[in-house]
Amino acid sequence: MLELCNVVKSYEGKPLLRDISFTVAEGETICLLGASGSGKSTILRMIAGLDFPERGAILLNNLDLAATPPHLRDFGLVFQDYGLFPHLNVFDNIAFGLRMRRERSLTSLNALENAFCARRVHEMMELINLSGFDSRRVTDLSGGEQQRVALARALAPNPRLLMFDEPLGALDRSLKEDLLNEIRSILQQTKIPAIYVTHDQEEAFTIADRILVLHDGIIIRDGVPSEIWKDPQSAFVAKLLGIGNVIEGEIIAADKVKTAFGTFNLGCSKRIGEKLHLLMQQPPSHAGRVPDRVERRGGEVMAQIQLTVEDVLFKQDQFQVKARGGLVIHMKDAPRIGDVITVQVQVKCLS
Repeated sequence: MLELCNVVKSYEGKPLLRDISFTVAEGETICLLGASGSGKSTILRMIAGLDFPERGAILLNNLDLAATPPHLRDFGLVFQDYGLFPHLNVFDNIAFGLRMRRERSLTSLNALENAFCARRVHEMMELINLSGFDSRRVTDLSGGEQQRVALARALAPNPRLLMFDEPLGALDRSLKEDLLNEIRSILQQTKIPAIYVTHDQEEAFTIADRILVLHDGIIIRDGVPSEIWKDPQSAFVAKLLGIGNVIEGEIIAADKVKTAFGTFNLGCSKRIGEKLHLLMQQPPSHAGRVPDRVERRGGEVMAQIQLTVEDVLFKQDQFQVKARGGLVIHMKDAPRIGDVITVQVQVKCLS
């Protein structure tokens, strides 16, 4: 198990990471999700041994890695720009890590080891669906094929941990979706623990067993994707993930929050006069039942609000409606711009 304990790091004299602590269990894929500059890649570099924390520790199976050089950590790293060797063909790129491991032991490969190396490379090529590409130049491959080769090269030495640094950022949307599902399948097959860094919430929700949201140098949310989607807890997480609409409110009385869209009966643990953020979402279909004007459900408030339509955009099997006040909702039938519509919403407090 990999463990980061109270890791601290600064950049140009300013705090970048503050008391970062998390674990990666055997066979688990975690995703570090955050905006550019939040320190995600710095965390990977420190785990890989390419950078060092100012305070704190990085442990593998309870052993401190501080004195272990990068090439002895047995970690695989997959980059956005692939990092392949253009002068080597597909086979030799994938075999590179296996051969380097033998060279570190100061011995040359014997016939048996060469046979193992070849078998392992062909196993990896089959795993990434590139069987028969042995002699292809990597410069003749598509972007998706090159990223598959980079993944196979990282997997071939059977690393103790895999790390992905924005690996799909250079690919188009359809190719990204296909390759992301393939990576997830490969990680599930191999059971190798992995850390996946991205700023793309769709990638995070597709691949991760657990998501860690990084903001202002700290982890502000740690949970499985379904938990985070259901309960983002903070306005930043809700906005980053695109979970419903984040609106502003003010406590005007006990259990009463005033907003631009009406006043809601909510117990938000704030004092009268304090401002806060609320999450406003459309609830699942209620099978045609007409709800009451306001009702409480499990500590959340269900209500009907009226909105003035400003714009309508077709989105696959539904319409995205932008309303006055910045709210965005989805409807099966398109209203007209300028219409005043009544919408059922679910409202909850955010920190």
